[in-house]
Amino acid sequence: MFIEKSVTEFLDALASKESVPGGGSGAALGGASAAALVSMVCNLTIGKKGYEDVEQAMTDILQKSEAIRLELPQLLEADTRVYGKVMEAYRLPRKTPEDKAAREAAMQAALRDAAEVPLTIAERCAQIVDLALPAAQMGNQWAVSDAGVGALLAEACMHAALLNVYINLSSIKDEQYAADVCARIQAITEGKGDTKEQVMAIVREKIGA
Repeated sequence: MFIEKSVTEFLDALASKESVPGGGSGAALGGASAAALVSMVCNLTIGKKGYEDVEQAMTDILQKSEAIRLELPQLLEADTRVYGKVMEAYRLPRKTPEDKAAREAAMQAALRDAAEVPLTIAERCAQIVDLALPAAQMGNQWAVSDAGVGALLAEACMHAALLNVYINLSSIKDEQYAADVCARIQAITEGKGDTKEQVMAIVREKIGA
């Protein structure tokens, strides 16, 4: 499993000529890092003098960010598996019309799975962007820059994951499914750029940048 490798080993695998891990996995790892940064802001606030009034709110944020931080590595692994299914389908025989029909059906099913996983990765990254805002607003002022990094990283990884959705979507023939996915993408991304900018405005004000 890639998530059991050291950081160096994973980066070596990412840089290699092998097709997995790829961009979706990289987005998942970046999103998990963003979630960890939001969690760190919470942990540096909870129990600290002067932040008693926001302790419960920060505890709630921490529960959400930690759930996402733990889920994203699993999605990283899932992303490698679904790509493998696409390659398996691609290699199926196509000598007869029956072979071709079976291969096409397998390809279409695998492509759907390969679109769904990075779509979920993008959704989780979008949720981290949202969590970074209250973390920046209420969190320990000495950790506010980390909330900013979390927001920047999460938004970037959201868009990175979506590239992997689009590349699979381009080969899916079910137009209704493709339209539904595009609507889900719109819902996931709506307002996230503005939220990131709100976080950054708070960060700049608090650190005097």
